[in-house]
Amino acid sequence: MTTKSLLLEALKREEASTRKTLERVPEGKNDWAPHEKSMKLGYLASLVASMPGWIDMMVNQPGIDYAPVDPAQRPKPFVWTKNAELVTLFDESMKKAVAALEGTTDEHLMTNWQLKAHGQLITEEPRYINILSGMLMHWAHHRGQLTVYLRLNEAAVPAIYGPSADERF
Repeated sequence: MTTKSLLLEALKREEASTRKTLERVPEGKNDWAPHEKSMKLGYLASLVASMPGWIDMMVNQPGIDYAPVDPAQRPKPFVWTKNAELVTLFDESMKKAVAALEGTTDEHLMTNWQLKAHGQLITEEPRYINILSGMLMHWAHHRGQLTVYLRLNEAAVPAIYGPSADERF
């Protein structure tokens, strides 16, 4: 198995459970958070929906400064009101990710990619490491957070890696 095919398979394995999670995010509660230090529900849901698109960036750009010094260059979070908008964002992100992986080579995935904040280098590692750790594992973490938000808002929590109290396999 190639690195590229392994990453594609891992990405696609998470697709259905992520879609199911996003479909259950309660509408009208974008400003809700379980704690003052926690992300807002709307931001977290947008993050989970858009993260697959990071793969396109990790494959096709030399790096990113996710917190540029100039506030005008900082990415704007996607603002949504309907679950359908979240799912559409997710579908677009998945298409970008799949296209990027299908269009690359294992040799390219071994080349370094840089993550910066405020112009300072945080990490420079092979692209496949950034995709695995900085996107796929990070994505699972935020999806897990989102399922807790679902529970706290009385929404049904989907079965992801095993059954949930609301859903059996």
